[in-house]
Formats: sequence, C-alpha cells, structure tokens
Amino acid sequence: MVYSMTGFGRGKSQGDGKEFSVEIKTVNHRYCDMYIKIPRQISFLEDKIRQKVGKTISRGKADIYISFDDFSEDSKSILVDEGLVKTYIKSMELLRDKYELKDDISVSLIAKFPDVIKVEKAEHDEERIWELLSEALDNALEMLINMRKSEGEGLKADLIERALLIENIIKEIGIRCPEIVKEYKSRLENRMKELLDQQIVDENRMMMEFAIFADRCSIDEELVRLESHINQFRETLEINKPVGRKLDFLLQEMNREINTIGSKANDLDISKKVVEIKSELEKIREQIQNIE
Repeated sequence: MVYSMTGFGRGKSQGDGKEFSVEIKTVNHRYCDMYIKIPRQISFLEDKIRQKVGKTISRGKADIYISFDDFSEDSKSILVDEGLVKTYIKSMELLRDKYELKDDISVSLIAKFPDVIKVEKAEHDEERIWELLSEALDNALEMLINMRKSEGEGLKADLIERALLIENIIKEIGIRCPEIVKEYKSRLENRMKELLDQQIVDENRMMMEFAIFADRCSIDEELVRLESHINQFRETLEINKPVGRKLDFLLQEMNREINTIGSKANDLDISKKVVEIKSELEKIREQIQNIE
C-alpha cells in the first residue's frame, strides 16, 4: 500500500466539561519529525503523543496543534493567604492607632490587597485527560491517514503507468540491439575495403574487430537487470508497509543501469530512448519524494 507523506487531519473530543481539539498537518521529510504545540497545563502528555503518532506515521514532518478548554466546575480553586491577611490587618491597625484614623477595615478592603486571593487551576486527572486527548488524536489520525492513502493511490497509479512506459522502451532497445551489430559489421567491412583499396578483405581481422565491438557495446546484462528492477519496483508498490525508501533505492539502481546502457550502446536511436527513460525516471523520482 502506498501512502503519501502529505495530509491533514482534525479531531475533537469532549467529556466532563473538558474539550480537546487536535490538528495534524504532514509534509515531506526524509525521517519522522514532529513539532507539537500543546498547552502548558497538559505538557506532561507530550511523550505519549509522540509515541502514539509515531506508531501511525513512519516518515514525514508532522505539525501537531492541540488546544484544551476546561469548563468544569472544579477546574479552578480559590486560595486565601491567611498569613498575609493577618499581616495586612496588623499593619492597618498600627496605622489606625498611631495616627488616630477612622477604623474602616473590612473584607472588601482586605480582598483588594495584592496576593490575598489567588485563583489556581485544579490538578487534572491524568488518566482521564489522556483518555479524552487520545480520542481526539485518533480522530485526527484517521482523517490524516485516509487523506494520505487517497493521495498515495493516485501516486501509485502514476508510477505504475510510468514503469510500464519504461518497460516498453526497454523492449524497443532490445529489438534495436542486434541491428547495431549488423550495421557495424557492414560499415566495418566497407571501411576496410576502402582502406585496403581492394575487394578482398581479411576475414579473420574483420571478425576480430567485429567481436571486440560486439563485446564492448553489449547491453544485454544491463537490460535484464533494468527489467528486474522494474519488476521489483512494481512488486514493492503492493507491499502493505512504508515503501518510500525502497522505491528510492530501486530508482538509483535503474538510473545506474540506464547510464551504463547510454555509454555502451554507441547508437543514436538507443541514445534517444535512453534520454526518454531518464526523463521518466526523473518524474518518478519527484513522485517518490512524496511517498512514505
């Protein structure tokens, strides 16, 4: 199965007055790289998030954005610093007695002083928080994978089509190969006649030259290996696991074989077909960059 590395997923979950929203965006990357933006009060869950996403995504850069809202009644607590209150009261009484001021010390007055009353967020139930966040992550990952799968199917169809095109060109090269040798033999014979200025040609010498040329320009082994790589390429597209790296390796091998064919063939027609294959291989390379 072929999966694209490009995709987007969004998921939400609610419960106990709490709400999570997760967005995941992935793009091409050689390895699995994650950037997680998460609220500070639940940052202790970052490792779990990485592990969960890492089980689903093996390659690609993933930007993960998590928002968390807590509307529950017990989400916050009010704390009164009684020691500080006593200190404020003593100081106010001291001012009252010393300067014979009117005594108007009240709760509303004391509450206005700094740090007397503090609002703190309540401790979260980590297990329940992870349960809700995990649900939102699952929803986002499901949407992401479906998108990556859909795009991957399109990439697969394109790669199969290009592999078939290359295969047909290889067959054309295979048909052309014997003709190269025949044409060279004819040119060699005519050239030797011109050089020797006679109709009788030393057959032994000509056959030796002919054998050297035939051996030097033989591309049968390269064509066989190239066809084998294409078959492996096609089979790899059917494997039910990430295949991007293997496809990239096979593409390198195909490039190596076609470069050798181009340097050995010594024929204009084959050189043109080599250029066609190289063009298709480059298009395949661009597509593979987006495959997980």
